[in-house]
Amino acid sequence: MQILAELADALRERLAIIGDEESRRDSVRHTERLQKASEKIESIEHRLPRTADPQLRHFLQRRSYSKALDLLEASGD
Repeated sequence: MQILAELADALRERLAIIGDEESRRDSVRHTERLQKASEKIESIEHRLPRTADPQLRHFLQRRSYSKALDLLEASGD
């Protein structure tokens, strides 16, 4: 499903920002990048079909983004 692939990409993007040591040197810019990535994830979350995995929804609502990505990757999305 395309939306799940889009969500996985957005989750990976956010995790990459978190791990970007150089980005952290400019805390304002780093925070802006994280906020933008989080907003993208939330936007995708709102577009998920009603049939989306309840556990995935739980992880997204709790901001457990690593767990959400692990779940998506385990299911092949």
